[in-house]
Order: sequence, then C-alpha cells, then structure tokens
Amino acid sequence: MSDTHSESIAFVRDTEIPPAPPPMAEAGAVKWLRENLFAGVFNSILTVLAFIALFYLMSGFLPWLFGGAWNTANIRECREVIQGSGGCFSVLTDRWNQLLFGIAYPSEAYWRPTLAFVMLFVAIAPVLFNNLPRQMLIFTGLYPFIAFWLIWGGTILIPLVALAGFVVGYFIFSALTKQSFAMALGGAVVGALVTWWLGGFVSQAMADVLALEQVPSRNMGGFMLNMILGVVCVSLSLPIGIVLALGRQSSMPIIKWICVVFIEFVRGVPLITLLFVANVVLAYFLPPGTNFDLILRVIIMITLFASAYIAEVIRGGLAALPRGQYEAADSLGLDYAQAMQLIILPQALKISIPGIVNVAVGLFKDTTLVSIISMFDLVGMIRGPILSSTDWNGVYWELWGFAALLFFVVCYAISQYSQWLERKLQTGHR
Repeated sequence: MSDTHSESIAFVRDTEIPPAPPPMAEAGAVKWLRENLFAGVFNSILTVLAFIALFYLMSGFLPWLFGGAWNTANIRECREVIQGSGGCFSVLTDRWNQLLFGIAYPSEAYWRPTLAFVMLFVAIAPVLFNNLPRQMLIFTGLYPFIAFWLIWGGTILIPLVALAGFVVGYFIFSALTKQSFAMALGGAVVGALVTWWLGGFVSQAMADVLALEQVPSRNMGGFMLNMILGVVCVSLSLPIGIVLALGRQSSMPIIKWICVVFIEFVRGVPLITLLFVANVVLAYFLPPGTNFDLILRVIIMITLFASAYIAEVIRGGLAALPRGQYEAADSLGLDYAQAMQLIILPQALKISIPGIVNVAVGLFKDTTLVSIISMFDLVGMIRGPILSSTDWNGVYWELWGFAALLFFVVCYAISQYSQWLERKLQTGHR
C-alpha cells in the first residue's frame, strides 16, 4: 500500500530547466546565410552566380596582383620579368614622389606637406568629435596659417601677420556688433586690412626670420594638390553655403534676389567652364602685370561652385522644419541671429548631413578636373609626365588603379563619418 501511495504523489521541480540550444538553422553563421544569401530559390541562384563571377574575377586579379614586378627600371624590364602574367607595379615605386607631390616640388621638402597632412587630422578632430577638449580648437584656428607656411614656405611672419589681421578684425567686430551689424563688419574688414598692410613692411624687413624654402604654386601637383583643393574648398563652401541659403530665404528682396541669381547661375554652369574662366578669362579683368595665383583662382571658383549646391541642400533642410520651430523661437523672444544659431540651423544641418556629404565627396572627386587647365594633380601627372615618358608608356591599370584607391579611401572615410554622425545625432524620423 505504501508503494501505491508513493506512486500517486505528483513530482514538483524546484529548479528551472536549462534552455535548449536553438536549432542549427536558426543561429550563428547558418542563420545569417539563410537570411542574407539563400533566402529563397531566386536569391540562392543569384548568390551562386555572384560567387561564380567573383571567383572568375579573383582568378585573374590575384595572379596579376601578387605576380607583379615592383623593382624594375622601366616597362621593358618589367615585361621580361612578369612574362605577361602580372602587373608592372614598378611604376608606383619609381614615380611615387610625382604621384603624391608633383614633378617640381623639391624632394628635400617632402616632409613639409607630409607634416601638414598629419597635422590636419589633429586640427579637424575637435570639429568632427565634440567629446574632445575644446582647447584643441585653438590649434584648429591656427592650422590654416601653419599649413600655408609649411607647404608654400617663405617667412613665417606672413601667416602670423594674416592671423593678426583676423584677430584684430574679430575684436573690432565684437566691439561694434552692439551698434550695428554693417558698422561691425566694415570695421572688422578695415582693421584686418590695415593690420595686413602694416605687417607687409614688417615681413619684408624680417624676411629671413624662420624662413623655409619658398615653393611657387606652379610647382605643386600630385595628390597633394587634390588634397589642398578638396580640404580648402569644402571648408570654405560650407559657411558660404549656409549664408546663401539664409539669404535666399530672407525677407529683404535685394539680398534674396542676389542669392537666387548667384545660386541659379552657378548651378547652371559646368564646373569645367568656371575653371577655364579662372585660368584664362579672369586675367582680362585684372590690371596688366598682375600675378594672381592660379591655385587661388581655382580655389575661388570651386568654392563658389560648391557653395551654390550646399546652399540648396541646406535650404531643403530649412524647408523640412515645421513652422512651429520658427514660432517657438519667436515665442522665446529670440532675435533672428539667436533663433538661427540655437534652434533652426542645428536641426536643419542634421537633416542636411547626407546632402552635404554628397556634395563634399563629389567636390573632392571634381578636383581632378584641374588637369584640363594644365595643373598637374594626380590625374594630370598620370596623363602627362608619367604616361608620356618612354619608360612607362603603356602602363595603365596600375596607375589608374592606384589613383582610384587613393580617392576611394578618402571618399569612403568621409561617407563612414557621415553615417556615424547621423547615428549619433539620431537624424532619422521615428
């Protein structure tokens, strides 16, 4: 009877059952393959075809890459070494300096643009990442003058005097801004010009103080020239584009129509036309004997071109904001400048990030158009001195692949930063 009674008592478990492992098809790499590569018959067929095409491409590319020659003196020696099965990468090791710095930049001064390039990352870091110490912005403000001195050379007093002009103009602007904006702006410009004019005599009298070998603009080329144009033009076009976008939405008719005419005219003219204007036509409007630096002319034209497109991108961001944001700024008693700085522009710029990055990437790639006006950037160096020489005439894939790689690295880095910034600022509408 006791045995029967013990069998009738229900079993009560006092511990949890450990979770069973998921099926193999619902976890790990198998799950990822099922969801991304083999999700259905049609996707499976496309995946198989893609792997076949990739295998076919890699079977030809990898032997060409790893079987190439890197230490030959010319294309004839290279072809004897590779026997038609590899690439002539010796052109990169032989002409790397021309590809990066141009044909006429002094070889003993290569450290100067290299140092300026490294310092660029330190200068833009506090601008791109707001969690860094704000004191780093001091170096950001000094960097343009330091980079100019390093790349172009000459006495350091010239960039110092230019810096002093900006500082004097800023203090004059701050002192007069309470009276009227026009008076403040005029006083700042006059103060800056007077400082630069006085500094010209000082720099002439002390030309040998901290002087580097001066390099004229015509001696600059290679990828260094593309970086100079890209960094300077993108940096200048963004604030100008913001001003143009605000001017186009202004209630003052004269300012509005000036901005409208400028934006529509520039957007309706190809960039190559503006570069020809900078190279040829602009000289007719200058006094005889005037030497207006070609790089400066090109920077002005590319900046104006990019500013018009950025203005339209930012105008789209401003139009996307609901009217309630403007009314909220008015209800807080903010004036126009305060409303734009604290409420409107931060939201509009977040919305405009993808468009601004798109313009910046396109602008950086468009710097290769300067080769059309006889400026030896990276593309100009390949098309001109390198391929026209008898040593490397006939090498194409290696040179153009190297150029494509450099531009891809820069543009991909810009794109990845913009995506990170969008996620950080949560620009998506939820």
